[in-house]
Amino acid sequence: MSAARLERERAALVIVDVQEAFAKAVPRYGLVVRAAATLARGAAALGVPVIVTEQYPKGLGRTDPAVAAALPDGVEPLEKVEFSAAGAPGFDLAGRDQVLLCGIEAHVCVAQTALELLERGVAVHVAADAVASRSAENEAIGLRRTERAGAVPTSVETALFELLGRAGTDEFKAVQRLILEYAPNPASNGGAA
Repeated sequence: MSAARLERERAALVIVDVQEAFAKAVPRYGLVVRAAATLARGAAALGVPVIVTEQYPKGLGRTDPAVAAALPDGVEPLEKVEFSAAGAPGFDLAGRDQVLLCGIEAHVCVAQTALELLERGVAVHVAADAVASRSAENEAIGLRRTERAGAVPTSVETALFELLGRAGTDEFKAVQRLILEYAPNPASNGGAA
């Protein structure tokens, strides 16, 4: 199994715990919301399945409304208390052997999801511009840890164009439009979406 390149027939998008309670605690929250919503819209345009989780929503709130609005029809968040999204009741990759991963927090739920999926033999690509933690240090630790374990670092734009594979199609135009709308400002802390 090759993990070097995402392929739309093999991939699923997993959005981990982009929830309202993190809005004030995670400095890059607004950027992660925009990134996750862009990935969800891109996945929908390309026919890539989407899985969304919520960590203890009674305490941490629901999926951010901007992300929820971007989800394909019929996709409902899976509630969990496990840190790894892969342990959430109902988590099913439906035969997909690649995951494009994003969410909150990089060093806890995102990292544990990546590690569990890697242990299961799933190729994991982590969209670094679509993950965050409450501190920059923990975010960096989470990203380094997943990469050292075998996850492939990527970005929103890289992943979507990789899944797309070619230009000159209606899908290309849709993804290109999403990327142009996304265009995050790296100097910004993102604020709330």
